[in-house]
Amino acid sequence: MPLQSPTRRLMHHVGLEFVAKKVTGGGQRSVNAGLSLTSMIDFLVVTVVFLLMTFSASGETPIAKGLNLPKAENTLDMIDSPVVAVVGSQILVDGTPAGNTRAVEESDRMQRVDELFNILKAKRELWKQTHPKKDFPGGVVLEIDQNIKAVVVKSVFQTAAFAGFPNVSFMVNSIPKTGG
Repeated sequence: MPLQSPTRRLMHHVGLEFVAKKVTGGGQRSVNAGLSLTSMIDFLVVTVVFLLMTFSASGETPIAKGLNLPKAENTLDMIDSPVVAVVGSQILVDGTPAGNTRAVEESDRMQRVDELFNILKAKRELWKQTHPKKDFPGGVVLEIDQNIKAVVVKSVFQTAAFAGFPNVSFMVNSIPKTGG
């Protein structure tokens, strides 16, 4: 008998086609697949670290550039409401432009800022449409530089009240309470 190269010979003599197919492997992949978990674990670790680094549970909001907030001792936590920022002569509502204060500064009199009024009124109407059975809280946070003229602060305050936001809060830097 001549020497033959090693191959699978078990059950080859059976004349059934499905047996021959199973014995030779049938050209299909194996049911047991090796799964490399290293790259998946690396991805999950990076994602978790990223989420932990960017998460802020204290409700901190970014302050506009060039803004010097006043300091206060007695403070409350932030509330979820529109943020009206006055930076220089520009007024921003939640980061989008909403007019300027030049007219108020030039006249040196309190007056309504129409663009701010329209944007806040639209926000109030949107809130009422999305929460039909709830009372409107009417809260707004003013983020105003400590060096802005009082007439500008009063005008922005009054405009917010006219637009349906009578509960006005000021964003300040908190300082530790002194003993006494």
